[in-house]
Amino acid sequence: MAEVVLFHHVQGLTTGVRALAAALAGSEHTVSTPDLYAGRTFDSIEAGFAHLGSLDAAAVQRQVDDLVAGLPGPLVLAGVSWGVAPAQRLAQTHPRARGALLFEACFPLGEDGFGPWPEGLPVQVHGMDRDEFFALEGDLDAARELVARAGPPSEVFTYPGDRHLFVDSSLPSYDPAAAASAVARARELLAHL
Repeated sequence: MAEVVLFHHVQGLTTGVRALAAALAGSEHTVSTPDLYAGRTFDSIEAGFAHLGSLDAAAVQRQVDDLVAGLPGPLVLAGVSWGVAPAQRLAQTHPRARGALLFEACFPLGEDGFGPWPEGLPVQVHGMDRDEFFALEGDLDAARELVARAGPPSEVFTYPGDRHLFVDSSLPSYDPAAAASAVARARELLAHL
C-alpha cells in the first residue's frame, strides 16, 4: 500500500483532480490532495496563474512542507502541471520519498532548486506529445533526462494530442482514453512500491 500526496494544478483542487486521486487510490492506496488555494478554483490557466502570483511563494512552500511532515510512513509524491513543482522538489529532497508521479510537467534537474535525482527513486512522467506547455517548452526533454538518470522502472509516457490538463475530468481539455492509460500505468508503479 502506498501513501500518495497529489498536488493540484494551477486552476486549483478541482473535482477532476479529486477524481484522479480516487482513481489512483483504488482500494489499495491512500491519496491525499492538499488544497493550496484554500478552496478556490479558477476557470482558466491564466486566472489560476494570476491567483498564484498573489500568493507568498515561501508561505506556500512552508504549507506544503508542513502538510507532508504530518503524513505517516513512506511517500509517493505526485503532481499535475503546476503541482509537479512541489511534488518533484519533495521527491528529490524528502527522506521518506519512495517514488514520484509527474503529470503534464517536469522540471530540469539542477534548475530552480531541483538538484540531483535520488539514486533508485522510481518516477513516471506523463504528458501529451504536442502539449504546448509540456512537449514544446522543454518539459518532455527534462523528463527524458530525469528518467535516464533514475533508471528502471522509471518511464516517460507520451500520449497523442495537444491538450494540457488532460487528466482532469472536470475540464474541457480532459482526454478519457489518455487519462485512463496514465492512471493504469501509475497504478502499476504504485503496486511495486
